[in-house]
Amino acid sequence: MHQKIDKKNKLLFYIFLFILLTSINNKSFLKKINSLLKINNIEIKGLSETENLQLSSKFRLLLFENIFLINNESFKKILDKNNLIQSFSIKKNYPNSILINIKKTNFLALTNFNNEKYIIASNGKLIKFKNIKDLSRELPYVFGKMDYTDFIIFKKIIDKSEFDYKNIDSLYYFPNKRWNIKTNNDFLIKLPNTNILKSLNIAKNIIKNKNFKSENIIDLRISNYIITSNE
Repeated sequence: MHQKIDKKNKLLFYIFLFILLTSINNKSFLKKINSLLKINNIEIKGLSETENLQLSSKFRLLLFENIFLINNESFKKILDKNNLIQSFSIKKNYPNSILINIKKTNFLALTNFNNEKYIIASNGKLIKFKNIKDLSRELPYVFGKMDYTDFIIFKKIIDKSEFDYKNIDSLYYFPNKRWNIKTNNDFLIKLPNTNILKSLNIAKNIIKNKNFKSENIIDLRISNYIITSNE
């Protein structure tokens, strides 16, 4: 009987010892796995080298987080605040690296806001002109108080027309949501509120027509009427 008890106790002891050793090994194993899954590199592509580095610094707090547990929202909150970004994708490269691919916004025009010069970007956001070092071409100036998404919509209509956006010197927005365009060769085009695409194509044809070279104002505000004059 005593021998049976000893055998039983030994068996229980070995079971306990096995569980203990297994638990210790599991903890060690889990600790090792967790350290391997900690984010140690966040790579950003799509902006200039300087802009990539500046943005990378904002992700320092996310380093050494578990790559499985962290969600894209943590990155999105930071990326959405950057006015240079049009869109982005986030890819987890296991076990410990994040790749962020960025599509940079396009610079469309210049404007003044609160007595400071800004660039209107294709994402509808304003970017301080003084912060941009690599402006590769001259941009037209936009005048008037507006929701800048209205300008983005107008720009898309211009792009669909025969009119070349590169030939625009400045654009004027009026409270009744109407636009005027001044070209690089000093034509002033007064557009209507509606049928803007059609009106732009008409203006383009008039500018090309040699018979109108002495007249630099094209007024298309009245439906079915074309009024031209000289300043």
